[in-house]
Amino acid sequence: MALTAGIVGLPNVGKSTLFNAITKAGAEMANYPFATIDPNVGMVEVPDARLQRISEIVTTKKIIPTTFEFTDIAGIVKGASKGEGLGNKFLANIRQVDAIVHVVRAFDDENITHVSNKVDPLDDMATINLELILADLESVNKRYARVQKLARNKDKDALAELAVLEKIKPVLEDEKPVRMLEFNEAEQKIVKGMFLLTAKPMLYVANIAEEDMADPTACEYFNQIKEHANAEGSEALAVSARMEEEIATLDEEDKQEFLEAAGVTESGLDRLIRASYKLLGLATFFTAGEKETRAWTFKAGMKAPQTAGVIHSDFERGFIRAETVSYEDLDQYGSMQAVKEAGRLRSEGKEYVVQDGDIMEFLFNV
Repeated sequence: MALTAGIVGLPNVGKSTLFNAITKAGAEMANYPFATIDPNVGMVEVPDARLQRISEIVTTKKIIPTTFEFTDIAGIVKGASKGEGLGNKFLANIRQVDAIVHVVRAFDDENITHVSNKVDPLDDMATINLELILADLESVNKRYARVQKLARNKDKDALAELAVLEKIKPVLEDEKPVRMLEFNEAEQKIVKGMFLLTAKPMLYVANIAEEDMADPTACEYFNQIKEHANAEGSEALAVSARMEEEIATLDEEDKQEFLEAAGVTESGLDRLIRASYKLLGLATFFTAGEKETRAWTFKAGMKAPQTAGVIHSDFERGFIRAETVSYEDLDQYGSMQAVKEAGRLRSEGKEYVVQDGDIMEFLFNV
């Protein structure tokens, strides 16, 4: 699934540090704005404990996790929508991603320059969001004038698009993101074709100090970020980018010791990756056998043939049926044979909507 989450934020909030920790890709870091000029793209493995459990049950030789993309986009500054900084280029890069991970500084450190010379998460969030809103409003206004002319001639498509634009325009003018609106299926298709920045789902990531990781709610900055996110129907989570970058260099045993010493049960990156995966509307199915147990990414809501096509186009083209077991059943019964004896093995056809955690074997003929 070629979907990507773009990491955005003001300069020097920890975006590239976080990206390095996620991908171990070594993006350039520096204590000045625009250290990241071109977007860095990195693949990440999606942490999923189910993969190990399935492998243990079927005694497989190899485990292959699923992956997806993160893109690190350079810092946005006030006036980006009007071309300030490297605004136009950055906004174009954001337009190419499917979801936005908005990193917000939530720590005090006089040695790290803040572009506004103060740490104020709400002001920082407002700056980024306003630039995205202004860019969208400019795009909508241009489109509105053009579509309005076509609609006067009773053009059916133009009338439908005009109705959507009239729904979107006042919201943007009120300095609110398009993602706060609800659209029916037909409207969603029109909105998707507009490539609006604020229509993309957003996850807020509070980059907090290491000492706050054991209890992020003790950080007032994080509480402010979370409250704002909740108000617009988005999610927020806390991560210490500096700590995560350090953890990323450790082997598994040392990593666990580090996390225990920090008073946390799992890394913030694992939570961030899973949250971003969910933000993109992605889910996981599995294939399992003696040779390998593998996780595959699919778009939630896909039917069995389309999901089979994730593995190979021939699987979709010649789809017959999918022998399916839920992860929960395999975990409960402890073996494929026991699942079959309990009558929990299902034979699913072309109309079956695949569920997260399904373990599938596709039968096809081409």
